[in-house]
Amino acid sequence: MNTDASQRIFDPFSLTRLLKTSFGSGNSERVCVLIDLPNPKDVTDFAFLKDESLSIQNYGHEVFYKGFKDGGVLAEMNWTGGELYAYKETGGSNLDMEDACFDPEGNELSLDKDIYPNYDIILVVSTYSATAPLTAKCKEFGFRGATLHGLNQIILDTGLSVNYQEVSDDAEKLRAALTKADYFEIDFEVESRTYTLRLSTNGQEAQKSHGLCPPGKPDVANLPAGEVYFVPESVDGVFPFKYAEETIGLLHVKEGKIFKSQFVYGDYSLIQDHNERLKEDPMIGVIGELGFGTQVLPFSGRDIQDEKILGTVHIATGRDDHLGGHITPDLFKEHKNASHDDVLYAPHKTPEIRLPEVRMIKDGKTEILIQNYKPSSFVTDTMEYQLASV
Repeated sequence: MNTDASQRIFDPFSLTRLLKTSFGSGNSERVCVLIDLPNPKDVTDFAFLKDESLSIQNYGHEVFYKGFKDGGVLAEMNWTGGELYAYKETGGSNLDMEDACFDPEGNELSLDKDIYPNYDIILVVSTYSATAPLTAKCKEFGFRGATLHGLNQIILDTGLSVNYQEVSDDAEKLRAALTKADYFEIDFEVESRTYTLRLSTNGQEAQKSHGLCPPGKPDVANLPAGEVYFVPESVDGVFPFKYAEETIGLLHVKEGKIFKSQFVYGDYSLIQDHNERLKEDPMIGVIGELGFGTQVLPFSGRDIQDEKILGTVHIATGRDDHLGGHITPDLFKEHKNASHDDVLYAPHKTPEIRLPEVRMIKDGKTEILIQNYKPSSFVTDTMEYQLASV
């Protein structure tokens, strides 16, 4: 990777601005950076930097670790530390992390004994999202942190270069408009047929992912941020799922769980495999989240940013304990199944799946939120955006 370009485009000043906005002015907190690696021992002598396929981890080193060590960010933040450690990649979104980790000197350490209790701020730059496990650990050990999985240059240039106080303010406008909704309905169109999914929220308070993690309580920000979300209480209906570039199935949901996938076109073996997994461990079919993006950003090709874009909607399956839900890893039959997987609907990612309409029903009144991947006038008026800008 071009490290000079990454440093020039996302320089120490930009990093300091992001961290100060997200975490507030420092007070001698100790910070570290965690990265995931297929073999965490490859952090020894920074050997992983020679592997160009590990671009995310390279950004963790070049932007964050070197920003702390060489860019003066520690002093600007009034933080200490700045060390980097590696843990074994989990292989799935939001799966619990193994406890063992390594430092650049090759020493094996323990996340629970050596890292979580000894740092006040922990930043995780990884291939697979660590938001759920890190949220659980921050409550146990009392630190604050941020998860930044899937980093690429577009995200650094855009999603991490915005004013997160403004992002928080915008997300709050939509949160206030959607909170305490009775239910939501999403219409999907595939192969000229329309399917509807109904997600009941029963007056639940909406939540927001807004990038701010101020002093005062343990918390983890997911960056880039900018969404309003719910943990649905009940879900029924049918929604399409894109397994691969040429494979679409229809997921049938009853009482909050996907119970079967129906073949539409493509590789039938992928449908068969999904149905077998649902049979073996029904918890993988639990619907754990409904989310709406709130930011005006370019698509990055990575869900971590693209699900935060206004006009997109995402549904997630699996664990939801980090969102205030009750689906915890122990409810799954196997550790590898206890993931939280976002299913994003966006024009660049799911062009085969049209999104005619997304509706909110609240206090007996129906409001259209999205039409054909465009925010409705209700949404743009609520957020005070001009249609020309989105």
